[in-house]
Amino acid sequence: MAAQFWTPIKTALTSLQRRSDLFLAGCNHMTDDGDVWVASMGHLIGLFDQPLRGIRPTRKIAMLRFGAFHKIEGGLIIEEVMYFDLTHLMMQAGQNPFGPQTGAHLVQPGPITHDGLLYQDAPAAEGAATLHAINAMVGDLGSRNLGLPLEEDCAAPGTKTCCGGGLPGSGRHTQSRAMPSNIPGRSAKSFTNRSKTGHLCRMAEGHFGGFFGWPNFTAEFTGGFMGMPATGKRVEFRVIDFYRRDGNKLAENWIFIDLLHLWAQQGVDLLDRTVRIG
Repeated sequence: MAAQFWTPIKTALTSLQRRSDLFLAGCNHMTDDGDVWVASMGHLIGLFDQPLRGIRPTRKIAMLRFGAFHKIEGGLIIEEVMYFDLTHLMMQAGQNPFGPQTGAHLVQPGPITHDGLLYQDAPAAEGAATLHAINAMVGDLGSRNLGLPLEEDCAAPGTKTCCGGGLPGSGRHTQSRAMPSNIPGRSAKSFTNRSKTGHLCRMAEGHFGGFFGWPNFTAEFTGGFMGMPATGKRVEFRVIDFYRRDGNKLAENWIFIDLLHLWAQQGVDLLDRTVRIG
């Protein structure tokens, strides 16, 4: 981890700082023993002075978006799942791996309430309410027929706002979660025969919660997507999601999808191709 991951990042991004927007802990809803996980989200901010995985340095400030889950046992971190948005960093360096953009490219904001750093224990009832809302949303989107018309889907209960980084369908919306995260797949019917959700951890504390799956789900790539032709192959999606609850609804959602891994399964190395061509 130190030699292959952290050293290259700290060499490329000098004067590195961690700017966290979320920090929470809770028992895992997906296991019988309720193992404890600590989750965090934010940006690593530094001066992009040296190349990173072939991405050209800008010698300007850069923000590397991250989402992480750490499993705690006996006072030690025994397992971690981390996502760093290299595609978002590529876009900041002018090496967009996805071609022409149809939306705005901005830094992902943290919670509008600015209260996502839970360094003190939050009331258990608040976390239970947040977990209930997340479970209801997952049950709704993950178990019913995903072929509903988009208008009907967006009328279902869900989140008010969705925030993503360098990924398709992310943005700010005021309808359901299905609107921002599923428009590309639904409208073009890009992915079919979707599996059930396979979360490894789902937890909440206070008004915040999240989950991850490795993979989160699988589906068949049967339609064009992000300018790429269909292959008919089954593909897995590695996903991290965070949420903020307001009342009895999920008010904000931050999404991390491992797009480099998604396309690598189709024989396309986005990082290598973009660096080589760019």
